Amino acid sequence: MIPAAPVRDVDYQALEFAYRPCADQRAPRPAHHPVVVVGAGPIGLALAIDLAQRGTPVVVFDDDSKLSTGSRAICFSKRTLEILDRLGCGQRLVDKGVSWSRGRVFFRGEALYGFDLLPEVGHCRPAFVNLQQYYAEGYLVERAAELPAIDLRWKNKVVGVERRDSHVEVGIETPDGPYRVTADWLVACDGARSPVRAMLGLETQGRVFRDRFLIADIRTRAELLPGGASERWFWFDPAFHPNQSVLLHRQPDDVWRVDFQLGWDVDPAEERKPERVIPRVRAFLDASPARGAEFTLEWASVYTFACMRMARFRHGRVLFAGDAAHGVSPFGARGANSGIQDAENLAWKLVRVLRGTSAPALLDSYADEREFAADENIRASTRSTDFITPKSDVSRLFRDAVLGLAKEHAFARRLVNSGRLSVPATLRGSALNTPDVDAFVGEMEPGAVAADAPLARGGEHTWLLHALGPDFTLLVFAPEPPAWAEGGEASVVCIVPRGTRAASGAFEDVEGLAAARYDARPGTVYLLRPDQHVCARWRAPDAAGVRAALARATGDAVRPA
Repeated sequence: MIPAAPVRDVDYQALEFAYRPCADQRAPRPAHHPVVVVGAGPIGLALAIDLAQRGTPVVVFDDDSKLSTGSRAICFSKRTLEILDRLGCGQRLVDKGVSWSRGRVFFRGEALYGFDLLPEVGHCRPAFVNLQQYYAEGYLVERAAELPAIDLRWKNKVVGVERRDSHVEVGIETPDGPYRVTADWLVACDGARSPVRAMLGLETQGRVFRDRFLIADIRTRAELLPGGASERWFWFDPAFHPNQSVLLHRQPDDVWRVDFQLGWDVDPAEERKPERVIPRVRAFLDASPARGAEFTLEWASVYTFACMRMARFRHGRVLFAGDAAHGVSPFGARGANSGIQDAENLAWKLVRVLRGTSAPALLDSYADEREFAADENIRASTRSTDFITPKSDVSRLFRDAVLGLAKEHAFARRLVNSGRLSVPATLRGSALNTPDVDAFVGEMEPGAVAADAPLARGGEHTWLLHALGPDFTLLVFAPEPPAWAEGGEASVVCIVPRGTRAASGAFEDVEGLAAARYDARPGTVYLLRPDQHVCARWRAPDAAGVRAALARATGDAVRPA
């Protein structure tokens, strides 16, 4: 278990970061940097931390000097927490946030059913943690400050990007005037309205849905859910907001997030005004166990459903990640979670290219894989949006019929879509995968994210994902590493059944879950990438087979996707 960081009493909404001049502004010619990241949001910061932990210096430019306002991306998924564990701040999110896995669905005031997003035991992290985005950003900023390889420059606005064959030229505006730098690679993590994307004349394409939702963050000491539950509640057509939908999430600090469907024919500016928001919240509270409760409105925003993405995420030496590359409707918690997975996918590949251990073509696999993941998220988000906001009388009749059947019939529950929640993509078609030559069952196929499981070594408890190295890892279900694995590019983690006598470095599978989840027999070997995706597996590999799989996974044997 990664130890918890000390809790700090910080008002992250009031923080303002100082602008500081840098040596680059006084240089007689543009200074050169290996990597420039544009945007100090969760995705840009996660990428910068990952690069720095791998020994790569990175400069981060942000045109602001504050963290985000309001709750924004509040649902951080299990996979995102596992990534943030590796980046050194996952425990802080868990300690501060509200952990949950269960949800409930209602129709016209009647409870239909509940669901559990993590019904099995033996995982370090919960299915989701609810936490206001400004906390997550604050923790990432503080982690970045601990790493000398990160140069985080506030109030440095990127105003020009010019691509060259060998580098990128970047123009920056500051309170002290303009300056320029060059970089081997630039990564745009500058949000849905990405200025970098606009500077390069690039666009996103997709679908804008004719519907809007209001987000209202309210602070109240009242208990809105029975028994103090930490669950996601979703109402279709409730009496307190008829013919529309409502979503409720608990957050830390006695703050609750309530999303109200508004329809298309509303004025977003008017609907954000307190005199419009407060009556909606009051009607909601008066229909809850907190009838008559006092509350304050913390923040309100109106958003339009849209599912968009760039055609390609790589343009020469400029790469796009997070909302700059793709955007989805908020239901399903797919925005920040998929963006942090973009950053994890990109970081190790960028480092290999900078070190010369892989060709630049490896970065095409970043684009291929994360475009595939974006399409998967867009499909899921589009289906959720179509179900939540039917656009015809026929589709509404179908939806309401499904909801009417869902209380009694399991088949109907599978059709209900109140926002299918974020899961990591299984990159089955990746050119970096080595196809199976042996028979396996279960979900740990090439392209899947490695599953966690409890382990122990020397009497100390740990987790499988925490045992993995920062680069390629061979997961060997045997007491000792094969002779051919010594001195190779991949580190080795040996796993044995509980009570087995083995070399001192082996981990015990204390509950048998590692073997079960990986369909492992004695001698089974998995090759895991630095981003903890499976890229090959065997029942009894040899040195040549592992070398070939490594070559393929590092781009030396990449075929076009």
